[in-house]
Amino acid sequence: MDRFQEMQVFVSVVDAASFVRAAESLDMSKAAVSRYISDLESRLGVRLLHRTTRRLSLTGEGSLFYERCKSLLQELDEAERELSCSAAEVGGVLRINAPVSFGVLYLASAWAGFRKLYPNVQLDITHSDRVVDLVEEGYDLAIRIGQLTSSSLISRRLGTTSLVLCASPEYLQKSPTVTCPDDLLNHSLLSYSYASGGNEWHFTGPDSESQTIRFQPAVRSNTGDVCATLALEGQGITLQPQFIVSEHLRSGRLVPMLPEYTARESGVYVVYPTRQFLAPKVRVLIDFLVEWFETPRW
Repeated sequence: MDRFQEMQVFVSVVDAASFVRAAESLDMSKAAVSRYISDLESRLGVRLLHRTTRRLSLTGEGSLFYERCKSLLQELDEAERELSCSAAEVGGVLRINAPVSFGVLYLASAWAGFRKLYPNVQLDITHSDRVVDLVEEGYDLAIRIGQLTSSSLISRRLGTTSLVLCASPEYLQKSPTVTCPDDLLNHSLLSYSYASGGNEWHFTGPDSESQTIRFQPAVRSNTGDVCATLALEGQGITLQPQFIVSEHLRSGRLVPMLPEYTARESGVYVVYPTRQFLAPKVRVLIDFLVEWFETPRW
């Protein structure tokens, strides 16, 4: 017999707590339902159900098997719904959290592109650089940049961005020369509050040696754009993602420093609470973002 049909009949019998009601819901005879269950138990070599004239109950093995079968059947239903779901049918509200600078610079156009494909999805977007609790605060997904800590969240990588040490030409002209990371301690440093390293900057030198400097920042901000603007105004040196400073580097308003030293790369991720029973609106947005950022836009 078909194993899928066996699982479907078994789950129906348990849910209905009756062979007769399960047969009615499946449009089968009671004898056919009984045969499916008997054949399933014979094939598995275990008893799944206790049967009396008055009631049915699961054995220990049956309870475990029921949970797995229920999950598999639900996932199959979800897969079929996704395949048959057209863009016009995908709808509902999607709550999204994204970092401030990245969200403004690189996600606004992505949301516009997504809405053209899925006009029935309403986007509720919040920008914040703090790490939100997706489940507790009710978000469907979030965009995160940096080194992901281990958690129960599922992640898909959208790309990477390098960190660039830079300052304005005006600042560098009036300040001591910087030839190695330790020289930075003689300067005004502009620090991003939510950086994973805190008040530490990590570098890898030309001989692959690691160097870390610990410092007291002249300015500390929870927004990378503030650090970049202060650097543009000649207020010090900052270490910022390429997507924030790339335009200023191209124009020459900011100058990269210590090119022979590299800072840690940061991953750009979309994170969401669970793979199981993922709503079509969430799945299509994740797939859209992966394709959108296939070529880095910064």
